[in-house]
Amino acid sequence: MTKIALMGAGGKMGVRLATNLKGTRFDVAPVELAEEGRARLRAATGLECVEPGQALSRAKVVVLAVPDRAIGAVAHEIVPRLDPGTAVIVLDAAAPHAGEMPARADVTYFVTHPCHPPIFNDEIGTARLDFFGGVEAKQHIVCALMQGPEEHYSLCEEVARTIYAPVMRAHRCTVEQIALLEPALSETVGATLALALREATDEAVRRGVPEQAAHDFMLGHLNIELAIAFGIFPDGKFSDGALHAIARARPQIFREGWLERVFAPEAVLQSVRDICHPDGQG
Repeated sequence: MTKIALMGAGGKMGVRLATNLKGTRFDVAPVELAEEGRARLRAATGLECVEPGQALSRAKVVVLAVPDRAIGAVAHEIVPRLDPGTAVIVLDAAAPHAGEMPARADVTYFVTHPCHPPIFNDEIGTARLDFFGGVEAKQHIVCALMQGPEEHYSLCEEVARTIYAPVMRAHRCTVEQIALLEPALSETVGATLALALREATDEAVRRGVPEQAAHDFMLGHLNIELAIAFGIFPDGKFSDGALHAIARARPQIFREGWLERVFAPEAVLQSVRDICHPDGQG
């Protein structure tokens, strides 16, 4: 069995990953410093945490299930102790893209992140309520071999498919491309617009529309509008009235050049640095 040291195993994400690793061909050695986290892991999986040195000894893979702001410190603590050829898997591109990983040429750095279950899917039953993924609903993932031998890619992708299971497509990207996907695309743009949609819906309610009617109307229209915009409903098209409303609304809602500003390399780099150092000290 391939030994995996799971750092941060008692956190919310760590428990998810430990649950999926349990019973696979991987021998998971969970590490969690907080007693509350150890108890959480034990209750969820039955796994007992081990000391960091025991977990890292002869580990082939180390998974860092710790917050972005802690990845740099944790990596600088453990990477010097790893055997040559060990693969370190990071669950987000922020710290690697921000230059937080310690320099060591004889270890592998691999970045992976879930896409989360798609809006348009074939899930039924309770799987339809697995919005995050990694439990019942199928999802896609992205992966990047930041450094290390090419033969390590397949092993790390297998680990990624296991911790995020059930997985459909695993897209191979670069670290820079994953940083474009998150935070730039999914958070800077996607999450911001999602909250703006909720704020607009709340405004309709404030102006007298029944709340449930506003929610049903917005979510139903988003379903078809997203299907049209992303080509999932190829026979669908926006009406002339909708196109007219879009043309008039864009300059009122969006500042000219917003795409270039959001996706500029320096903006993405600053964003990941802010994620890793929210206090501005990095």
